[in-house]
Amino acid sequence: MSSTPSQPHPSLGVLPNMTHLNGLSSASSRASSEASLQRVKNLPGYTTPVFKGKEEQRAKVQADVAGKGFIPRELVANEVNWFYSQLGIDDTYFQNESPSVISDHIIALFGAKVLAYTKHDFNKLVIDLEKIDEKGNGATFIHTSLPGLTSTEGPGATCESRIDSLYLDNSTPSNCYRLETFRSTGSISATASQQLRCYFITKCNFPSPPPLSTRTDGLTDIRTVSDTAFLEKASPHTLEVYQKIVWQVESRYGPVMEVFEVEGTRERRLVIGYKMGGTSRFFSALSNLYHFYELYSARKYVEQFSNGITIISLYLNPMPDSTGAPIEHSIFQVMKEASLLYCLPDNPFFLDSVNTGHAVQEATYAYCGWVFAQHFCNRLGPAYLHLKNILDESNPSHAEVLNDIKRRFREETFTRESIAQVIHAHAEIIRLLYVNFAMVHYPAADEASQLGPTLSYQRLQTTQPLSDSELYDKIRRTVLNKQDLQVLESFLIFNKHILKTNFYQPTKVALSFRLAPEFLPEIEYPNKPFGMFIIIGNEFRGFHIRFRDVARGGIRIVMSRNKENYSINQRMLFDENYGLAATQSLKNKDIPEGGAKGTILPSLGAPPRRCFEKYVDAIIDLLIPGQTPGIKERLVDLYGKPELLFFGPDEGTADMMDWAALHARDRGAETWWKSFTTGKSAELLGGIPHDTYGMTSLSIRQYVLGIYKQLGLREKDITKVQTGGPDGDLGSNEILLSSDKTVAIIDGSGVLADSAGIDREELIRLAKHRLTIAHFDKTKLSKDGYLVKVEEQDVRLPSGEIVLDGTDFRNGAHFRFKADLFVPCGGRPEAVNVSNVAALTDTEGKPHFKYIVEGANLFFTQQARLHLEKRKVVLFKDSSANKGGVTSSSLEVLAGLALTTQEYLDLMIFKDAKPSDFYQKYVKEIQEKISENAAAEFHCIWREHARLQGAKPRTQISDELSMRLNNLQAELELSDLFDDVPSRRGVMRRAIPTTLVDQVGLDALLERLPESYQRALFSSWVASHYIYKYGVNSSSVDFFHFARDLAR
Repeated sequence: MSSTPSQPHPSLGVLPNMTHLNGLSSASSRASSEASLQRVKNLPGYTTPVFKGKEEQRAKVQADVAGKGFIPRELVANEVNWFYSQLGIDDTYFQNESPSVISDHIIALFGAKVLAYTKHDFNKLVIDLEKIDEKGNGATFIHTSLPGLTSTEGPGATCESRIDSLYLDNSTPSNCYRLETFRSTGSISATASQQLRCYFITKCNFPSPPPLSTRTDGLTDIRTVSDTAFLEKASPHTLEVYQKIVWQVESRYGPVMEVFEVEGTRERRLVIGYKMGGTSRFFSALSNLYHFYELYSARKYVEQFSNGITIISLYLNPMPDSTGAPIEHSIFQVMKEASLLYCLPDNPFFLDSVNTGHAVQEATYAYCGWVFAQHFCNRLGPAYLHLKNILDESNPSHAEVLNDIKRRFREETFTRESIAQVIHAHAEIIRLLYVNFAMVHYPAADEASQLGPTLSYQRLQTTQPLSDSELYDKIRRTVLNKQDLQVLESFLIFNKHILKTNFYQPTKVALSFRLAPEFLPEIEYPNKPFGMFIIIGNEFRGFHIRFRDVARGGIRIVMSRNKENYSINQRMLFDENYGLAATQSLKNKDIPEGGAKGTILPSLGAPPRRCFEKYVDAIIDLLIPGQTPGIKERLVDLYGKPELLFFGPDEGTADMMDWAALHARDRGAETWWKSFTTGKSAELLGGIPHDTYGMTSLSIRQYVLGIYKQLGLREKDITKVQTGGPDGDLGSNEILLSSDKTVAIIDGSGVLADSAGIDREELIRLAKHRLTIAHFDKTKLSKDGYLVKVEEQDVRLPSGEIVLDGTDFRNGAHFRFKADLFVPCGGRPEAVNVSNVAALTDTEGKPHFKYIVEGANLFFTQQARLHLEKRKVVLFKDSSANKGGVTSSSLEVLAGLALTTQEYLDLMIFKDAKPSDFYQKYVKEIQEKISENAAAEFHCIWREHARLQGAKPRTQISDELSMRLNNLQAELELSDLFDDVPSRRGVMRRAIPTTLVDQVGLDALLERLPESYQRALFSSWVASHYIYKYGVNSSSVDFFHFARDLAR
């Protein structure tokens, strides 16, 4: 990430506003260099107005205290004087509070002293005063506080976390609070060392309309976005500092941090800025952090601005009798670790640092290992393997038993709580494991900067690092419990398979690790992924798995309805991700990109978009070499090669692809931001939308037409049932492309049926307007036709049957209709499975449908498909039928990689809401390629099924074809066939759409496209065209003849 934001192209007017959580600056690159410190004069950053009515108020308070009669009259004057003059409470308090409230506080303080006296221990003197405004205008909290210590009991233990949850975590520009907190300069009594900590919280008041800006450079003027009380109190220097922080937060991603030295003192001021909502529970976590380094705060401020920015300012001092590192060094470690806290402020392993002694870095490592262990400790082991060998997985009932046992093993072996207990119980082992991790991934000091090692590096040196084998032996000798041992061994496995991480980046919003997948057991994961990422944020966790170097797939957000559902999603997240990526591999068989998939699991209540943005930013950290000291620095990269990932839309992320592409551009991915995501908006970013151009439907259509042609059928005579209505991509395009006799359509709004054939003109009207079947004109139904909406109850059908509940009727409607053809274009995954597939046959065992083309992903389970094929249903599965979308996305990626930014802006982005001639030609060529690929695969499967005289189901042939294509492609990528230049050029000329070759030129394309992508493109084209031509049973001689013609 560059230190200055990239300037948007004029046609990308959305660019400046797309950055949602931007930026993280830090002075950490200046870590130990005294000369580079920013110095400020020893003056308050805020002017506290002198309360002119203080003496008059004091007299009223004294009279009030005396009148209430709780304090002996002869002691009243002394107590009031002590409170006003000796405690050192800021005048803000006296100005804000009424005499009645102050007198109550003085009486409470006196009562606390009496109580402490009766206990004969003045260290037990506890003050806990609070006033929360019922109308939500703010609050005051006052409690006893020992400087430099995190309270574990009493009011101080919860006060700041309550302030976070009540006033800071959910801040929005229209509803936010500013905070001032001071430590009293005097002790609460002559015999107790505690001081009072006072918190004053007030609702922000932003003038409306805001004052006019005095700036002429277009940058934000802080005075136009500030609270009126802040402007009254802030010194000119504070305004200047905050102004710069605001600009940095607006232009980057994450927290901005600066440290200031106060002249003539040892005080350091740490100022942190970030976008509202970027983190939570952060204010209270920062206190735990500086206390760990034996620092205390004299004053703290939280300021909020109407442009959505929060700034925290901490005035930090060393404890007088501190034995820790001097503040001159430790302040930079506080700043560095604040970046980790921003990612994980609510870390149970740091909150327990009093007992474990874990610094933030060790505690953050423990948290990441904890997440890793949750997913990879619960492995199935030899008992499951033995059972797997006995049972027949092709038998549906056996497969179901195995799945149930697998799920139970996962649930019962290790829980989140039991793994956490192991981590808490073995703090010393965790520290050694952290050192083992850090010795590999802690970045080497930049010699040119002439900086001394940071405190965290010095701390590493105090623990004798053990070799892997020594550490393993120590764990085995120390830990006798077998389950505890397995948990701690998983940390060692984690360490050994991390190839790179952003853990030590000065700036980050979530933690990301690129893992080598070799540790995955083959029994559970028979196909080894090429690469995997684990991403851990404060409000989410996520994975990304890909099966080849060049791979593409959607990013799915897995939402949870409740706590129980979240626990299930958490346990199954990796397995779901693995399964989706493996399925994607089957579908991506004839394109350059292999299968990939990403999953994001937000915590309950977490905003999905923020989770997605942090996920993307954390992955980009590992894709772009850092080059900006103190912001994005070079990582330790054990992988050692550039990596390209391609993301697509999936459940919950369809409207986020533009942001991800633009953010990659902001981060400096000049060569690949255009291809980083597919599913981008066409007009703004040159995306190629599948629904607008019917890309997925074109491939489904080739299978339907192929069946008609092979069996000599006329389309207008065919009856059809369809799930997925005219409001959806596949459903609408299936209606627009077909001319059959559709007898039933089932969508989210209900069930539409007519045995005489549903009126096609009315269906076309709905499809063109993308309306659900609920909008169907019922006057166009025959006497036997009906429409049942999900919200309806007790509906009488023409047959006399009563539908009690429309939703229940809709959910099972695909089992009640009979037709020649069934095309699922929507519906839940596994809608037809081993337990209900029998409902698709009548009492005589005759199937309801003769032909099925599975448009919707995973509508049928594998066992259900095989069950139907045994009953002579002609069925083509999803990974063959609906691959048109992935072909389109692949060619969208190719355009992004092949065109320069300027060419892309000129050719792919709409001008005046109209596409260029190039764009229209390119889309037309994509449509032709989709139809060509789908028809080729259809004929290959049909030929092989005929050759085997039906002995092997088409579902199995389709899977074997996919695997054969993927395996051949992988072999070709490793072969030297690509190195034969005439063959390479001949293939590339045919594999790249002519529109692109004519526009850019083949030589320029071969220079621009990354070699890894060229190899993948070459191999996929050769493999698919060879197999589709010669079949899955082809010989080496066939390949020789085929390869001989490549250079032509």
